[in-house]
Amino acid sequence: MPTVSRRQIGRRRPPRARPGVRSRRDARTYQQHARRQLRRFRQGSVLAVALTAILLLIWGVPATIEGEGQPPPTETEAVQTDPIDSVAEAGAAINDLAASFLGFLPRLALAIVLIALAALAGRLARSVLERNLGGWPRTAALTAVTRLAIFLAAAVAVVSVLAGDVRAVVGSVGLLGLAASWALQTPIESFTGWLLNAFRGYYRVGDRIAVGEVVGDVYRIDVLTTTVWETGGPGKRVSAEQATGALITVPNWEVLRSNIVNFSRDFPYVWDEIATAVAHESDLGYCAEVLEGLARRELGDEMVQAAAQYTELLKAERLLFDVDEVPRVYLSSGRSWTDCTIRYLVPIRSRRRWSSALTLAISRELGAPQHRGRIIPVYPRQEVVVRQDWPGPEAPP
Repeated sequence: MPTVSRRQIGRRRPPRARPGVRSRRDARTYQQHARRQLRRFRQGSVLAVALTAILLLIWGVPATIEGEGQPPPTETEAVQTDPIDSVAEAGAAINDLAASFLGFLPRLALAIVLIALAALAGRLARSVLERNLGGWPRTAALTAVTRLAIFLAAAVAVVSVLAGDVRAVVGSVGLLGLAASWALQTPIESFTGWLLNAFRGYYRVGDRIAVGEVVGDVYRIDVLTTTVWETGGPGKRVSAEQATGALITVPNWEVLRSNIVNFSRDFPYVWDEIATAVAHESDLGYCAEVLEGLARRELGDEMVQAAAQYTELLKAERLLFDVDEVPRVYLSSGRSWTDCTIRYLVPIRSRRRWSSALTLAISRELGAPQHRGRIIPVYPRQEVVVRQDWPGPEAPP
């Protein structure tokens, strides 16, 4: 039997992680590290491109380089440079820099004046548009586009004044555009989504919408984001379509990437259904008649007005098909019962209230004594088969 020393007993090896768990953890760590490195490289590249563009805009590219074509100084000439000449050259360089800065001041002052004029023109355009087009729903979008055009024109003018050369402007616009599109990709997409929504009207403040997994009422629409009051649903604290009290902010680029479902933009009603199960032995025609009469009494004229509005919308879009003005009951057969489904039209924000009222009314109506024997509720079923010719136990051999 092999002996084990005390030192070997005292040294306990740490438990080894399972290969699958360790590999997944290492892969996740490497992936996060790679993402951080890529983000840093991207930020550094954008900064370098932007600085290069700014330098080209301000100073431009010199046409000729002083001393071009001359051989480089030898080591002996570099060593024999006079200190007095070096000081003089440094002073001359400082004087040239100061002179260039003083010459640049008038252009800088003119650029500041252009920016101030652009800001004043933007405010004036906004006030004029809001005064004349205040009732138009696209006024905010038109105002934003007008101000953006004014500031872009002012930016081009400022760059031309600061650069002093059109060639420098043309050569640097591409670099600035590349840097802006790379660093501001998400804000640009969000702004584009806001413009599309402003002009196309996919949703407005107060509409109930569904964007991806977010469902709620629109509370605020900004240039880059949209804020909604969340409503309940499957997997949430509130299971029905009622407000949960939470505010959710959605980026506007969802307009470009996701399906936008609007429940109340042109027609603030929704079709809803309630299914009631009855036994196959029931008088199904009588059951459907009773449920239709019950739904008509409960809904009253609410559905008639909604159906008329729905019909007008369909006619305006040349979609001609019949719309029920009263609730209807549809039958579908199951294995052990028949589903009597009531289909009706109610406002989107009061769907749960009408569903609860109809469910309570159906429960009371089906329990009335006059329907006994004709409307039979569903009950548990068990089928037992008795065979007369079932063979008995075999006799022992």
